[in-house]
Parts: sequence; C-alpha cells; structure tokens
Amino acid sequence: MSEVFSQSAAEVELALAKGGDDDAFARLVAPLRGELHAHCYRMLASFHDADDALQDALLRAWRSLPNFEGRSSLRTWLYTVATRTCLDLLQGRGRRAMPVDLGPASPRAVVGDRFDTEISWLGPYPDAALTGGPDARYEQREAVELAFVAALQHLPGNQRAALLLFEVLGFSAAEIADTMKTSVASVNSALARARRVVAEKVPSRSRQRPLRDIDDARVREIVTGFSTALEEGDADALVSLLTADVTWSMPPMPHWYRGLDAVTDFAVAVPLTGCGGWRHIPTAANGRPAVAGYRWDEAAGTHTPWSITVLTLADGRIAELTSFLGAENFPLFGLPATLD
Repeated sequence: MSEVFSQSAAEVELALAKGGDDDAFARLVAPLRGELHAHCYRMLASFHDADDALQDALLRAWRSLPNFEGRSSLRTWLYTVATRTCLDLLQGRGRRAMPVDLGPASPRAVVGDRFDTEISWLGPYPDAALTGGPDARYEQREAVELAFVAALQHLPGNQRAALLLFEVLGFSAAEIADTMKTSVASVNSALARARRVVAEKVPSRSRQRPLRDIDDARVREIVTGFSTALEEGDADALVSLLTADVTWSMPPMPHWYRGLDAVTDFAVAVPLTGCGGWRHIPTAANGRPAVAGYRWDEAAGTHTPWSITVLTLADGRIAELTSFLGAENFPLFGLPATLD
C-alpha cells in the first residue's frame, strides 16, 4: 500500500511540476541531487564544475519538463539531461590533470616548487556530498575514487559518458545511444575503447579496493599516525606508515614523488621541516580517508588551511598520498577557516 501511495504521490508531484509548480519540481529532484552531482563530478573532475553543470542541467530539465513523456523514469531522464549538459561543457576544454600526467617522478625533493595555475587540475570530492554521506555504499565511494576519475580524464567526452552510464549507473547500450543521440554500435565501440584505456590507468583491483579489507581501527590509526608524524616532525614515524612504492603528489604543484627514498627526501625537506607547525582534522574524500592540514601562519597568529590529503591504503599502509593544496577546497568539506 505504501508503495502504491508513494508512486501516486510522485505522479501528482510530476503533474504539478509539468504544470509550472517549481516547488513540486524541487521536491521531485531533491532525492536525486546528490547522485546527479557525483555524476557531473565524474564527468568533469571538479566539484565546482559539477555545481555549475548540475545547476544548468536542472534548469534545462525544468524548461523541458512539459515535453517529458514518461517513456523512461524521471531519474533516467535527468541523467540524460545532466550527461548532455556535461558533454556540452566539455567541448573545447582540455582534460583535468594530475601531476603524474605531466612527467616522470622527481627523485629528490624540489624545494620551492610553485603552483602551476595554467593547468586545469583534478579536484577532490568530499564523501559527505555523496548520497548517504560518509556512510555511502562502497560502490558510490569507489565511483569517485581518484584513480578512476583521473583515468576518465584520458577519455573523449562520449567515451567517458558511455562508460559511466553503463558501468556505474547500469544503463543499457540502447538507453545510452538514446541519451547520446547515436547508434548502439557506436556506444559498444566507445565502451570497448574506454575500457581499454581505464584498464591501463587504474591500479589493480587489489589496490583499488583496500578499505574492504582494512579494519576501521587500523584506518583511524593510520590517519592519526600520519597527522601526528607531521605535527611532531617525526620522519621515522611517517616512513613506518608507507609502502615501499608509495607516491606523493600535490596539485597544483607539478612535481611528484615515487618510492620510499624519494618520498622520504621530500617529506623531510618540505612538510616535516620547511612548513612550520601543523594541525590536522580527519575527513574523507573520494571514497578514502583524508586529512585536512592547517599550517601555522605567523602573520595571522593561527593555523590556516593548506591541504586536503587523500590517503590511498594498501596492505595496511599508505600507498599513495594526494595533497590538494589550496584554502578554496576547505569550504567544500565544511571545515573551519582557521585552527588554533
């Protein structure tokens, strides 16, 4: 009975929205905003771009709603509108990059590395923005995992859209063809090419899905240990948390490091001794544990925002550190502007 009532209520809301009731449209869309926003992020690799795309897509949907005939679900139709909006935004744009895309790893610390503002960088995505928040299903969290989103950036827009609609959202090839106004054969061809590229770029599944196999207490221990090592300038404690093939990148700084020796050299030369005092707040980004880092600012007399570091774990240690530098990321995570 409740299911019948729910469907009837949705039909009433849809009729009201098609008649011009914007409040009814807002109520219909509200349960889907989170997942639509995440889809736009996967397409565009930027939280802010996803904001713009979703706003534009919902405006397009509102204007086109009288023409919605109900041949698909409202959810499917909204994904179609959002995907087309993202494809329009991608036209004429370069892909968003990570430091690993720019060149080989640096064997030694590059002191005084500067922000490269000429490059469009991939940005972080707070887990709190996912449907279900930090407790979102593994599938939702893995679909915004950094390695996957970075791999998508190597695909043309049509391949990117086809892969996401098929692999992440479960659309059929026929539905994707309708969404992208092409043939089923073209969709299948795009999917085959996209899968090959992503398979080359994304780490093995054993590395891609480590949190399933790591106890929550161990995850908290690693996050706390990483934060404490930086705050106390303890290189040995930091090294004890890292895998032998660890990497560390810091967009928008172009240089990055691979291997325990290079990462240790960088850590000692820069964050452990060259950045002043640190304070940290645990958070979560891109389906992974993360740490918000605040540096001591002498002029401000307090610790100010510096980096959101996403920790990719493997075998109970940190296999990859991605530090997104810039205070502009902190409001996305609901983090304070300063920290004593």
